[in-house]
Amino acid sequence: MADTPRWQKSTFSGGAEGNACVELASTFGNIHLRESDTPVKALTTTPAALAHLLLGIREGLSPR
Repeated sequence: MADTPRWQKSTFSGGAEGNACVELASTFGNIHLRESDTPVKALTTTPAALAHLLLGIREGLSPR
């Protein structure tokens, strides 16, 4: 049985209904990100890789 993601909207979406939201879900060992206007396309990554990306964004670092 596959682990079905439970999608949650970003708090930055303002809680309004519509198709301009970032959504996040987690399954065993993975984080999934998608835009609500194209829900069939999702980015899947690990928590460590996402944390590294977010740290780089916060610190203004460019990719190596």
